[in-house]
Amino acid sequence: MPKNVIVSQSGGPTPVINNSLRGVIDACKARPDLFGTVYAGFHGVEGILTEQLLDLSAQPEEEIALLRTTPTAGSIGTCRYKLKENHPEDFDRVIEVLRAHDIGYLFYIGGNDSMDTANKIARLAKERGLDLVATGVPKTIDNDVGDAAFQLIDHTPGYGSVARYWMLTTQNANEENAGSCPADPVLVMQAMGRKIGYIPAAARLADPHREMPLRIYMAESGLSAADIADDINDLLKRRGRAVVVLGEGVEIADLGETRDHFGHTQFSSSKSTAAQLLVNYLNEHGLAARGAARGQVYGTDQRAAIQCASAVDLDEAYALGMKAVEIAAADGSGYMSTILRNPGSVYSVRYDKVPLTEVANSERTFPEAWLTKERNDVTDDFIRYAKPLVGNDFVTIPMEDGRMRFARLKPIFAEQKLDQYVPQGIR
Repeated sequence: MPKNVIVSQSGGPTPVINNSLRGVIDACKARPDLFGTVYAGFHGVEGILTEQLLDLSAQPEEEIALLRTTPTAGSIGTCRYKLKENHPEDFDRVIEVLRAHDIGYLFYIGGNDSMDTANKIARLAKERGLDLVATGVPKTIDNDVGDAAFQLIDHTPGYGSVARYWMLTTQNANEENAGSCPADPVLVMQAMGRKIGYIPAAARLADPHREMPLRIYMAESGLSAADIADDINDLLKRRGRAVVVLGEGVEIADLGETRDHFGHTQFSSSKSTAAQLLVNYLNEHGLAARGAARGQVYGTDQRAAIQCASAVDLDEAYALGMKAVEIAAADGSGYMSTILRNPGSVYSVRYDKVPLTEVANSERTFPEAWLTKERNDVTDDFIRYAKPLVGNDFVTIPMEDGRMRFARLKPIFAEQKLDQYVPQGIR
């Protein structure tokens, strides 16, 4: 007998996350002998806890198809809620909801914390005697899931698109800076990246031959505000202007940060920003050129701009969603679908599986060897790694009356069978 399915996602979204969702839906529909109704836990595990299960099987085919170019997580929602050992009632409730709706398969789309959630649910189901197959689907713009050797996963869906965003943004910013440099010789642009530099590093893709007056400072650079100011002034003396990409996690000074449920700093919610602090420092201590430094803080548009998405990233996100369903059917519970790069000069990949226990709460670092000796840029090895991920063409996005046409899922929810419940972590 077919068992019903829940697919959920958590953490920060990406431009291509809904294409992984579409891959899961399409693959489940192709195997009606195994998979029954496909539900979404609306807003991640919070939707499971509150029994808000969106019926994806009842959605029009046209809307499911439009998930391909519908960015972020608006379709089924995301959350930053963590199942914690000191909230045992949450664990009891998850099992209760899964039993009540005859759920035999759980697919969880997310990063390292999300894989931890999937792993916890898989382990708990086994302990409670629930016949559940839990499978992870990777995503994160930070590219920090996995290991330093790139053996667990080569890159995560979402990263190729945010890398393309920064490639294109840096190109445009350089043109603006070139025109306005007599008055504004320094442009500081803040990129996402709490502790890891893959996102700011992608700015180098805009200038692989190193013709721009470009500087990249990431958390791993380990440079102080004074070090950065001296480096920028040296560049100003030689080139007269500077385009600076700064990771949000660079420690310029105390940001007065706020934190989410996972303990991660939410830089976009903090009292100040690294970019503004650096701009203030540069202007207060003086530039080696007339004019002033300006700053630009880029926010959630980095993970929402489908018009900048990588077609390569979209295709790989879909394939990983499909692969997760294949793994669930063939190998059972406790795995994440993964993407691995084949050896050789021509870019190609293969799809496989890795145990959830190996990726849950993993945190890959940016390779030290990919930082230049001055620690203000990245090497050509990084360019060779990242360039294939951004693709060559713009994605075609359906339009309606001059606006992008996104998926519009109908609010069709499963009938609630249990008493109302308030998750322990938000009481």
